[in-house]
Amino acid sequence: MWKNYLSNIIEECQFKAPATEIELLSVQKELNIELPKKLIELFNETNGVDGKYYSYIWSTEQMVRENLSVWDIEEFENYKKPDNLLFFIDAGNGDLFGYLILNGKVQNADIYVWNHEDGSQRIIASSLEEFIKGWYGGGISI
Repeated sequence: MWKNYLSNIIEECQFKAPATEIELLSVQKELNIELPKKLIELFNETNGVDGKYYSYIWSTEQMVRENLSVWDIEEFENYKKPDNLLFFIDAGNGDLFGYLILNGKVQNADIYVWNHEDGSQRIIASSLEEFIKGWYGGGISI
């Protein structure tokens, strides 16, 4: 389902082998989080989606690395630390896309963008499907 969906929106998808159960459990353990169902479904088909110049969806390994790195950012005055979002891809300009989390659980299907310059967060899509279609199809901009 996900490979078909992505291929219909993005011309040059390079799919990786599906994530293993061990890789998915590792993400959940390392990040102390329950992955959302849609992301698990996607990872069960492909452990990341690459394009010619950048990733469209991070691999489980990159997801762990990037989230731990970003969550470690120090808070500044009027700058919200982004440790309440589970990121799965970047915008290419330093901004990141992810799910809202609380106490290790994704709160809803909404996709948020985190602005790396001012720390602001806002909803940009109501689901992973809507995000992929809008971001890679040109209907969403930041």
